[in-house]
Amino acid sequence: MTSRTRAAITTGDGVRIAYRFDGDENKPVLLLSNSIGTDLHMWDGQVPDLIRHFRLLRYDARGHGASGAPSGPYSMDRLGRDVVELLDALGLERVHVLGLSLGGVVAQWLGIYVPERVDRLVISNTAAYLGPASQWDRPIAELLEAPDMQVTAERFLNNWFPARMLRGDNEVVEGFRRTLLATRREGVAGSWAAVRDYDLRRTATLIQNPTLVIAGEHDTVTSADHGKELAATVPGARFTVLPTVHMANVEGQTKFLEAVVAFLTEES
Repeated sequence: MTSRTRAAITTGDGVRIAYRFDGDENKPVLLLSNSIGTDLHMWDGQVPDLIRHFRLLRYDARGHGASGAPSGPYSMDRLGRDVVELLDALGLERVHVLGLSLGGVVAQWLGIYVPERVDRLVISNTAAYLGPASQWDRPIAELLEAPDMQVTAERFLNNWFPARMLRGDNEVVEGFRRTLLATRREGVAGSWAAVRDYDLRRTATLIQNPTLVIAGEHDTVTSADHGKELAATVPGARFTVLPTVHMANVEGQTKFLEAVVAFLTEES
């Protein structure tokens, strides 16, 4: 039986976290964690292939989509605990985790701090550290002073997709643009603060879950070198580079899905 349900939980600090299930209830659960400036729909294009193998649990990260967007800085610890509280509320003891960009940092956090809740990890287009911290203060301040998300949205899109996808009216890119423009500035600024303050370069060595690290060859946000360094830090991690910019799941969907599904479904 295939189920499609949308609902929400409330975290211990009173923030709504919206989530959605897709797929057969009898299949292994795969949690998908999104990047800054997107919501659970960033995975829409991959859902039809992934539900052949998994029951998908998607959620809107704090500050995004239908989830709450409290003002002030967020922490990576809080973003990780949002996921733990979601799993607790849904009665899920252990899940596969696939996270991209900020979602990839959350995936790292889960592997470090609650490895018993994770089966296999796929960490895509991300890094163990994106410092120095001081580089984030000005963008956060400018965003909160801006009248809207217009400038930030265009900057994100130029960092996420290759020029060929940005020319004309690309339906997929337009969907991401609409989501960016609808995202509350407080959510992006709060998430940037979490990125500013985290550093998992040492603690990532504690990850014992089977891990696949995916990087984009042309990624200017989290470079292929970031991915290579992360894979070298996580014991036994595998590493693959795709010929993409930042949104490897969209731009390189076929190869991305092949890598993810092969890794998550292989015999232990």
